[in-house]
Amino acid sequence: MKPNLLIVDDEEHTRDGLELALEDEFEVFCVSNTKDALVALEQEEFEVILTDLRMPGESGMSVIDKAIIHPGNPLCIMMTAYGEVEVAVEAMKRGAFDFLPKPVNLEQLELLIKRGLKERNLEFENRHLHQRLDKKFSFDGIMGKSHALEVVMDKVRLVGPSKATVLLTGETGTGKELVAQSIHQNSNRSKKTFVPVHCAALPSNLLESELFGHEKGAFTGATERRIGRFEAASGGTLFLDEIGEIDPSTQVKLLRFLESKTIERLGSSKTLELDVRLVCATNRNLFQMVQKGDFRDDLYYRLNVVTIELPPLRDRGDDLTLLLNHFLKEYSLENGFDIPVLSTEALHILKNYAWPGNIRELRNFCENLVVLKRGKNITPYDLDSRFTMHNTFEAAVDVQQNHNLSVEENEKRLLRNALLEARGNRTKAAELMGISRRTLHRKLDRWPELDTK
Repeated sequence: MKPNLLIVDDEEHTRDGLELALEDEFEVFCVSNTKDALVALEQEEFEVILTDLRMPGESGMSVIDKAIIHPGNPLCIMMTAYGEVEVAVEAMKRGAFDFLPKPVNLEQLELLIKRGLKERNLEFENRHLHQRLDKKFSFDGIMGKSHALEVVMDKVRLVGPSKATVLLTGETGTGKELVAQSIHQNSNRSKKTFVPVHCAALPSNLLESELFGHEKGAFTGATERRIGRFEAASGGTLFLDEIGEIDPSTQVKLLRFLESKTIERLGSSKTLELDVRLVCATNRNLFQMVQKGDFRDDLYYRLNVVTIELPPLRDRGDDLTLLLNHFLKEYSLENGFDIPVLSTEALHILKNYAWPGNIRELRNFCENLVVLKRGKNITPYDLDSRFTMHNTFEAAVDVQQNHNLSVEENEKRLLRNALLEARGNRTKAAELMGISRRTLHRKLDRWPELDTK
């Protein structure tokens, strides 16, 4: 459908000429006075409004005032007679996009409308992007209801609005960058840049230049000036992940910034004062590194203003079920697949797994499961051996210790665990149990609910 355009002008020939010129691109509505224009704004949504300034009754300024508070946020262009430039400038101050002198140059008008709509659409996209970022990295964007996570989020709520340096600790894959993003999004810096740097991913001889920038000729290969990540994050937040990996030379420069809020590019003696909020993260024990002499103690105390330790996934209770369902749904929709359903047995196995890679491992697992799953229902036989080996051993111990089970129930559980370990391979399952394949077939005929075929 064509976008709607409203022409407000008391001169009939002007209205007719504009309508003829614009009707191929727009659904054109024409009115001859401000009163009818205000009624039209109540009844229709308009992308563009062209209004004359001087008309009988109220001036076109009233149309501008009404349009700029309209939910559709139409693009407003004022048409003025010669000598009314000052009034037209006032209209722009009140929300009009631009103005054109009469008689209107149609080619110039079309170019102006295209430019205005393009700028407005970019503004909408930027606003929408910020809303998505706010939602994604808000407190609600960090999924979980466990007490361990609530302790973390309470600290994030308190530290977010402040200027304090934050140190995030915890095992790898616990979501430190997501929490850093949340701190940024819930501060008064949220409209500025969030700049992440993974320190371990850069060689020590490049990290210093990457962080602080360099001047042309500062070292071999420096053919032009480069702005560092600190300058790129000015007014916003710089996130330094794996801070324990930085070399002593960079530690000194980082300490200087924390003490003076200034940096110098490599090859320059000019001091740059920057407003940057620093959030750092590590999976190492910095205090032990200080004691061993591997990390500066003065830098450690500067970084350790507010420390937030992120809990491993195994300590987050029922959050695992919530995260599993979320990621399975996310990757299924992303790939256009049906959302798989975890069986009770499969969920039990996943809950008993230690998840050494934490949320990062969980995400990768869910994506792999969605892509390679054998059906909509996920059973233990669809799980990787790293899950089943651990749980088969535990289940076997349970059988040995549970003297209240009948011989038949114990045998069924052992057979189930053998099939689980063998990932449905009957020959291998029979070998694990120390029975023949024929005997295993007879048992499966007796207990068909154990069969994976």
